[in-house]
Amino acid sequence: MSPFEKEILERKLSIIVENLKALEPIENMTEEEYIKDLYKRKATERLLQELIEAAIDINTSLIVHTGNTVPDDYYESFIKMGELKIIPKELAEKLAPSAGLRNRLVHEYDLLEHSLVHAAVSMTQKLYLKYIKEIEDYISKSS
Repeated sequence: MSPFEKEILERKLSIIVENLKALEPIENMTEEEYIKDLYKRKATERLLQELIEAAIDINTSLIVHTGNTVPDDYYESFIKMGELKIIPKELAEKLAPSAGLRNRLVHEYDLLEHSLVHAAVSMTQKLYLKYIKEIEDYISKSS
């Protein structure tokens, strides 16, 4: 992995870390508080979107780096990461649905169930912390 590629991956990881940190207060809000606060809802949606997109960019970069073709969709990018053993397969399968959340956040704002987005924050905190560790380990082994 070239220093340039490593730098890009590290920048994408820092977006994930920064957004996870920004989402911490949301995780502690009750669902009712969250639903009533338009600004927190919109900020949460944007933070989740950016975080998931950064992971998808990382996935695509690493998949191509290993000599494979770009996956057909974002969901598949997580599955392929597990198949290639870049991240554990079980983690990849749990993360893959976040691609669907990203699509809903981008394309269907008026159809979002705020309670599901709020619940996704906790899931995101748990799973993406594991994802970060796996990607950092992979990068360090590839350098």
